[in-house]
Amino acid sequence: MGQALISCAKDDPELIVSSALDHGDDLKAALAESDAIIDFTFADATAEVTQACVAAGKALVIGTTGQDDATRVIIKAAAQHIPIVFAPNFSVGVNTLFWLTRKATEILGPDFDLEVVEMHHRLKKDSPSGTARRLAEILTEVRDLQYDGDVRHGREGIVGERTRTEIGMHAVRGGDVVGDHTVIYANVGERVELTHKASSRDTFAKGALRAAKWATSQPPGLYDMQDVLGLRD
Repeated sequence: MGQALISCAKDDPELIVSSALDHGDDLKAALAESDAIIDFTFADATAEVTQACVAAGKALVIGTTGQDDATRVIIKAAAQHIPIVFAPNFSVGVNTLFWLTRKATEILGPDFDLEVVEMHHRLKKDSPSGTARRLAEILTEVRDLQYDGDVRHGREGIVGERTRTEIGMHAVRGGDVVGDHTVIYANVGERVELTHKASSRDTFAKGALRAAKWATSQPPGLYDMQDVLGLRD
């Protein structure tokens, strides 16, 4: 993703990549030369990067997923001081999928069973993907359910009939798949599927760069790509 960000930024005359950092590099010095930081590293680095951005008063875009609850608390607290765009996926297409998922769930109603299926490359470390989790969260929000109590991660053995409230979550790993996500609405006699397939990381990079430009003109707060794209209801 770092390489994709640098490559895509070269095509945008409004952007200059002031620094490209790896683990152990001088983040404080880089922040002094920047208007915004885009973080696509590892979840265990998020807290340090976030706190450094607060100290420097710089906008932050977080594309890393898999943070624990303690780190999410740090992000939320930091957003009181700086603008933060924290999103599970920066693709414009995926964020359209988020919007469509909410609308389809509202329209189709409770008679449709809900399942989420995602596939990523063999090197992905977290499961389910942050995008799949967000899709399931949208489903629970519309249905007035709870993610921790109603989302079922796979099925094995004699698990009994599917309940009316459960949301199935299935993660597939293999090859070099950039990211596929499908939301399935299944009823007796018909099925609706919403699918997004990414074939290049450039789509995520371009979205993150768009978010960085947007964030620099925003007041402190915690935002996501729905805000950046104006899709927030």
